[in-house]
Amino acid sequence: EGKLNEARMDKLVTLHPVQPRDKVRFGQLEVEFIHVTHSIPDTNAVAVHSPVGTIVDTADFKFDPTPVMGKPTDEQSLRRLGERGVLALFSDTVRVETAGSTPSERVVLETMDATIKEARGMVIIATFASNISRIHMALAAAQKYGRKVAVAGRSMEQNARVAVDLGYLDPPEGLLLPLDEVLKLPKDKRVLVITGSQGEAAAALARIAAAEHPKIRVGKGDVALLSATPIPGNEETVTRTIDNLFRRGAHVVYSALDRGVHVSGHAGRDELRKMLDLLHPRYAVPIHGEFRHMVLYRDLCAEAGIPGERVLLPEIGGVLEFGPDSAAQRGRVPAGNILVDRLGDRAGGHVQLRTRDHLADDGVVVVTIVVDRESGALIAGPDLIARGLRPELQNGALNEAEADLRRQLERRSNGQPQYGHLVQRTKETVGKALYRRSKSRPLILPVVTEM
Repeated sequence: EGKLNEARMDKLVTLHPVQPRDKVRFGQLEVEFIHVTHSIPDTNAVAVHSPVGTIVDTADFKFDPTPVMGKPTDEQSLRRLGERGVLALFSDTVRVETAGSTPSERVVLETMDATIKEARGMVIIATFASNISRIHMALAAAQKYGRKVAVAGRSMEQNARVAVDLGYLDPPEGLLLPLDEVLKLPKDKRVLVITGSQGEAAAALARIAAAEHPKIRVGKGDVALLSATPIPGNEETVTRTIDNLFRRGAHVVYSALDRGVHVSGHAGRDELRKMLDLLHPRYAVPIHGEFRHMVLYRDLCAEAGIPGERVLLPEIGGVLEFGPDSAAQRGRVPAGNILVDRLGDRAGGHVQLRTRDHLADDGVVVVTIVVDRESGALIAGPDLIARGLRPELQNGALNEAEADLRRQLERRSNGQPQYGHLVQRTKETVGKALYRRSKSRPLILPVVTEM
């Protein structure tokens, strides 16, 4: 609902809250909701009852016997569906390569409890903004050891606010406080839950690691716990963030040191097999995974008695057609990524999407920077090259923007450069400088070279 309001699309849809085991009818289709455990509370699998049979989409799931929030997966409802007959199962497959079952969220709670108990300074916990259960754990551990909690990061603050409004988080009075109030307390009384566990450039953790967060500084005695494992492709940004936190004097607890900092919200191989055994589908469709995951899931289906010809491997945009005793792939529909350029004040939530015509009207600025790979010191640049700018930006505006950016780069603390953060800072600084002169927003393309 908050995202719809932010995008000014709330008037275009009508929201209908549902509860587990609720059923909703759409013409000839009836949709049933089944509670499953995941890192996001109240996740539901969906069973679509149609004239030709029942199709079940597991959503992201695992079988967590001791969840920190909510109840375990509703195996009774799943078993009932299997007894009545399931035409097709659309299943999460991202951890099919992992033998056994995914550990319980309770493992993370124990790690977080021990970390906060032993810490002598401020504790920072970085996690996904959607992971409300980690905020819940931080609140429980902080209360136990006499600390106060604040959340930092726009998406984290918004999600925490919604979770409190909906009753998923119910902290005692005075435990969850605004960031400014918690930062007034002694360090050994603070727990901060922030975004940036994947080293995202604009997130709070990367800014803290680069000593460029406007409010939060870390030093000796402080502890940063990264309650996530790096998503493939993010390893370098996460590693640099960890290195820079150590440079600030903080102690960092991360997955390579303690596997208990994070457990996945996705089912392991044994749990995927368990879902197959509960539902006994005639057809299986592996989704939410790479192609190798889908192929390995097909092998798992063979072990469960579902032959390979009854396992469909979909592609993005592929159309699947089911009959009472048949399933086939029928062509494709347009699908894929859409590139948009988002503008607006983040705090106010105002959003605009620029078309290609508007981009052409405002022009393009290419910013080149060369920095030292080890220290992050500026070696050359910044140099700005522009095409298609408005006339009012031609006389000295680029020089002003260049000077502003140089001051920002020279003022930053030593430490390995965070590539994403440099790109983000470059866009913000140059964009603001040019907007002051003309109220236009050229497309800014930073090119950062490390030597």
